[in-house]
Amino acid sequence: MELRGVCVLLGVLLLISCSVQQNPVKRKPVKKEATKDAAIEDLQKQINDIVQELNLLKEQQALQTVCLKGIKIHSKCFMADPLKKRYHTASEDCNSMGGVLAVPTSSNENDQLRDYIRQIIGPDEQIWLGINDMMTESTWVDWTGSSVAYKNWDTSNYRSPQPDGGMSQNCAVLSGAARGKWLDENCREEKASVCQFNIV
Repeated sequence: MELRGVCVLLGVLLLISCSVQQNPVKRKPVKKEATKDAAIEDLQKQINDIVQELNLLKEQQALQTVCLKGIKIHSKCFMADPLKKRYHTASEDCNSMGGVLAVPTSSNENDQLRDYIRQIIGPDEQIWLGINDMMTESTWVDWTGSSVAYKNWDTSNYRSPQPDGGMSQNCAVLSGAARGKWLDENCREEKASVCQFNIV
C-alpha cells in the first residue's frame, strides 16, 4: 500500500512538472526592459551632454588661441591677417575660421581696432570691414544684413565726404592713415583684414 501511495504521489508530481513545463509561469520582463530602456536613455543623455560640453570647451580653447594671437576688445577677439585679398576672399577666410570680418560697434572699439592694425599691419594700412552696400546703394549693412548703427565715415574732405564711390565702391575699409575713419572702396581691391570672433 505504501508503494502504491508513493507511486501515486510520484505520478501527481510528474503531472505537475509536465504541466509547468508546458505552461511556464509568465514573468513580467516588461519592467526589466523598461528599466533597461530608461538606463540606456539616461546613458545616452549623459554621453550627449559630455559631447556638447567637449565641443564648448574646444570652442573656448580656439577663442583663447585667437585672443592670444590677436587682441580682445570688449566681448570680441580680433585677429589680423596682413595678407592682402579681395573683400569676398577675406570674408570667406574669416568664415572658415568661425569668424567674420570686423565690424566695430562703438568709437572706443573702432579706436582700439585702429591702434591694433597700426601696430600689427602698419600705420597707413587699410583693412576690410564686414560692412557693405552691395544689395542697396547707400544702405550699409553688416554680415547679417542688419543696418549698422555705429558709423565712422571720413567726412573731413568737404568735396568728397565718404562714402562717395557710388555703385563702384560697395565695401568699407578702416583706414589707419585716416585715423581710423572709414572709406568705401571697390570690393575687388586687395586689402589686409581683421577677423572678429564673438566670445559667448
